[in-house]
Amino acid sequence: MSDERRGYVYGLTAYTMWGFFPIYFKLLQPSPALEILSHRILWSVVFVALLLTAMRNWRFLSRLIRTPRKLGGAAVAAVLIGVNWGTYIYAVNSSRVVETALGYFITPLVVVLLGVFVLRERLRTWQWVAVGVGALAVAILTVDYGRLPYIALTLAASFGCYGLIKKRMSLPPAEGLFVESAVLAVPALAYLTWLNIDGGAQFGHVSATHTALMLFAGVATAVPLLLFAGAANRVPLVGLGILQYVAPIIQLAVGVLLYHEPMPPARLAGFGLVWIALVIFTVDGIRSARARITARERAAADATAATAGSAAAALPSR
Repeated sequence: MSDERRGYVYGLTAYTMWGFFPIYFKLLQPSPALEILSHRILWSVVFVALLLTAMRNWRFLSRLIRTPRKLGGAAVAAVLIGVNWGTYIYAVNSSRVVETALGYFITPLVVVLLGVFVLRERLRTWQWVAVGVGALAVAILTVDYGRLPYIALTLAASFGCYGLIKKRMSLPPAEGLFVESAVLAVPALAYLTWLNIDGGAQFGHVSATHTALMLFAGVATAVPLLLFAGAANRVPLVGLGILQYVAPIIQLAVGVLLYHEPMPPARLAGFGLVWIALVIFTVDGIRSARARITARERAAADATAATAGSAAAALPSR
């Protein structure tokens, strides 16, 4: 198997696991969302700490501590991913799986807007068209829901901003997850301590299966992230962009087919517009990537020709 094909396997596995996460979090009921989130954070710290110990890779912490800017970025990233995880768990256990799927469908469009307003990037014409169609979809869904689809928008905004900060920090996945989970571990532990004192904790009081699933939350969090990292290092950016739609497609199917969440015509029309926006966005991205590759190949060919011409001119005449 080629390295690129192995990367696609890693990426498809990661996004498939994320797609079926609603089923996993449903199994953690009757624990409330905050209890599930707190255990997810704590067991992520434990699992990744064991992983880093096995890899003998703790030196990154001293480098991070000596870089206050990166440490501050890690703290902000931790808050954003905590908001994302908490919103997702709350939505799943409130029977809003379809809206979580919408959130991850519109995340690429939010990332584009962050590029415009934060990084001062200029959009191509078709990217603006995609953003416009996406905005129309959100307007239709707002009318359908009778409110802004705040869960979808929160998921998209928090994950988009999280990705922006992570890109600037350039921390490897395992190290990044450990730092972010460690930042969140203190409030998570404080909450669980209060919950146990108050007598409202479900962990350890429901069933052995429930307890095991809560303990496994750290592994369930870290494994797809590490698989995604393996994919990111092997798969072209365009390929990763297409793979990212696997998770929300599965989430949508789980919400509608497994949990029978409603999909009235107006909501279906809104999702249809989102998919049209994503098709425009993806096709434009593929065309742009191909154009850049062609331009680089031409530049390389011109440079080679120029070098060969210079070498020929330098040869002594006979």
